[in-house]
Amino acid sequence: MLDINFHPFKNLETNRLHLRRILESDWTEILALRSNPEIMKYIPRSLALSKEDAITHFKTIDEKIENNTGINWAITLKDNPKLIGIIGHYRIQPENHRCEIGYMILPEYHGQGITTEAVNAVLKYGFDDLSMHSIEAVIDPENIASERVLQKNGFVKEAHILENELWNGKFWDTVIYSILKRNFKQ
Repeated sequence: MLDINFHPFKNLETNRLHLRRILESDWTEILALRSNPEIMKYIPRSLALSKEDAITHFKTIDEKIENNTGINWAITLKDNPKLIGIIGHYRIQPENHRCEIGYMILPEYHGQGITTEAVNAVLKYGFDDLSMHSIEAVIDPENIASERVLQKNGFVKEAHILENELWNGKFWDTVIYSILKRNFKQ
């Protein structure tokens, strides 16, 4: 079994990006992400409707880091510390050397390769720092943009599970993509 420890917190760098710890002061951008119906349409979770909702979400993220059960980064451009997205490792299974990756980015940054670049950095962290054997992503089958990001990073489709999640009176399909450490290329 893996010993997961996110302390001290490790910032990540890419050519264009700085991935840093999310701060409570990022609540405005967290609210912009989590309150946007277009961003959230593929994520079966409640919309954030207030500053309090955004801060509650921040506290959940921060608590998981403190408890070594999950880690998220603020996606920022190197020349601007403003949070433009969130990315992280969820549902960590130390006994299986496996975890899930998830991400979201503000719409004005779509189509620029930022998410693909951030995913690659977080995969490297997952394989090198956390010693994961495999990393999965669970997406809505209609989320074509997310599917492309995963494929660009070497993920392969493992499963399409029909109507396996009930949210707001609707059954949702999920698609599972994964990548093994031996197949990861930076």
